[in-house]
Amino acid sequence: MYIDTHVHLNADQYETDIDEVIARALKAGVNKMIVVGFDRKTINKAMELIEEYPFIYAVIGWHPVDAIDCTDEDLAWIESLTVHPKVVGIGETGLDYHWEKSSKDVQQELFRKQIKLAQKVNLPVIIHNRDATADVVRILKEENAEKTGGIMHCFGGSVEMAKECIGMNFFISLGGPVTFKNAKMPKKIATEISLKHLLIETDAPYLAPHPYRGKRNEPALVTLVAEEIARLKEIPVEEVARVTTENALNIYKIKCLKD
Repeated sequence: MYIDTHVHLNADQYETDIDEVIARALKAGVNKMIVVGFDRKTINKAMELIEEYPFIYAVIGWHPVDAIDCTDEDLAWIESLTVHPKVVGIGETGLDYHWEKSSKDVQQELFRKQIKLAQKVNLPVIIHNRDATADVVRILKEENAEKTGGIMHCFGGSVEMAKECIGMNFFISLGGPVTFKNAKMPKKIATEISLKHLLIETDAPYLAPHPYRGKRNEPALVTLVAEEIARLKEIPVEEVARVTTENALNIYKIKCLKD
């Protein structure tokens, strides 16, 4: 059995066939999915999904690209939603210096606020990092993010950075890019980082694994991520499934597979 630890089933791309997408995931052995909401629209949809499907959980927060749009009222609303027992994390938050919609200062301020929120409600924080590694690590340290720990979502950094994040009580999550032929760094992470520190995800509908690269991704394909990690580590895929599932249940504080 597998857990897709980061998926956007709340995206418009699934508006017409979400039941079929979910059915394919369950058939593939993906028995839990963590849906991430990162603004008003996607958070509302995530909350609807966790009410409708017993095996779907939510992570809620505000994306760094849209940090300029986030108000204190929005953060208070997010905090109010964390009382729901199936809200299991804060995020995705972090820094994204690729896009210029929100300035670095605005992103960093909101990042700090969401780390503090995660600590207040005792939930893990899920990190988005694009072209901002040094600042992400610095802020995590300055804000004592190890208090709650969390997940480095769709990790693309070095082995050294991965070890630094693991030292702060973070799991390293790998997605579709680990299956790409030219993805040297994710493959190195999969090879050198112990399975006890790894998670698997799709980030669907984005980043579909090989041989579906460029097409719409979906949670059933997280199995291909697990298979590539197993190939690189030269271990059975069942071992990858078992350990990454245990890791996900632990970090998200999900009590059992049957709830």
